[in-house]
Amino acid sequence: MAAYQTVVVGTDGSDSSYLAVDRAARIAADSEATLVIACAYHPARTEDVSRAQDELGDDVAYQVVGSSPAEESVRTAAERAKRAGATRIDTVVVDGEPVATLAKVVAERSADLLVIGNRGLNTLAGRILGSVPAEAARKSKVDVLIVHTT
Repeated sequence: MAAYQTVVVGTDGSDSSYLAVDRAARIAADSEATLVIACAYHPARTEDVSRAQDELGDDVAYQVVGSSPAEESVRTAAERAKRAGATRIDTVVVDGEPVATLAKVVAERSADLLVIGNRGLNTLAGRILGSVPAEAARKSKVDVLIVHTT
């Protein structure tokens, strides 16, 4: 039996989060596990979309209501994961806060490993307010790998 069956990795579209995706993909490939790439987001408010459409005009309005940055983030992450050797890749975009979203995806997918980057872990704001990696590690019910990405 492989070490892990399902690996969840969080991405926010940042370069550092993609480094965590790369590591998670290599682990998934080595374990022949399914890699689930998750991204939390908050949808644009209707009034923000309307204002943007007014400012951009009808010709480019599709850019405002088309694919979200979160969808683009997981699409880019999936491409990177394939290049890193992962063969079974799922992506999920969830409306919510990062830590709660990761916990939800881990539970729904019965994951046995959560991979996240360390961005924010060693910052002053992270120490005072808490960081996504620290909170996710504290609250996780499965193994957590915090990848040095910064």
